[in-house]
Amino acid sequence: MSDQNVISAEPRDRAGKGAARAMRRAGRVPAVIYGDRKDPVMISLEPRELRKQLSTGAFLATVYTVQVNGGGERVLPRDVQFHPVSDKPMHVDFLRVSKATRTNVNVPVVFLNEEECTGLKRGGLLNVVRYEIEVICGVDDIPSQFELDLAGLDIGDSLHFSAIVMPEGVESVIADRDFTIATIAAPTIQEEEEPEEEEGEEGLEGEEGEEGAEGEEGAEGAGGETSGSEKKSKD
Repeated sequence: MSDQNVISAEPRDRAGKGAARAMRRAGRVPAVIYGDRKDPVMISLEPRELRKQLSTGAFLATVYTVQVNGGGERVLPRDVQFHPVSDKPMHVDFLRVSKATRTNVNVPVVFLNEEECTGLKRGGLLNVVRYEIEVICGVDDIPSQFELDLAGLDIGDSLHFSAIVMPEGVESVIADRDFTIATIAAPTIQEEEEPEEEEGEEGLEGEEGEEGAEGEEGAEGAGGETSGSEKKSKD
């Protein structure tokens, strides 16, 4: 289950793009807390603390307590906007939650024991179809991650949703099929070498064609010399 985490925040007075740009110039990340039929609260976050939480890989699936104005707001991050060039966080949306809140979240998938996977030892590749699984559950029941064991799997084997033991109160959004999460695919080295062999064969054909063309030119030249000698003898 998700641990309770704390994020420190400062209130900000104004909303809008201009105010948000000014906040970023001041070295803060603008954010908003909304939901639960209450007025939105405009806040700003310290960039280093935010990046630390983002680096966990489970930021959007973690319940936080945002401390602002001496109080705390229990929230779930719903969206993070990043700069298109620098990839720095530019804005965060937080949703107020309570014990009764049920929501959809994407839970990351983690693969264990790759060094004990027979297929990977033989040169196979781990082909991940889904890095996250969307589930619906109460905010206190959000799994931090789903773990799948690769030990003993060979080339051609697959891991499906049924391999995951879902915690009580947690349901997959996709409930009508046993979808694939990852496969152990065969190596593709031989397939990459085939075009090189074909190019070599084309090169040989090209050389034979050039030699043939030169032979025809030589025959024409020889014919021209014979005609010349015959002409001299007649003279």
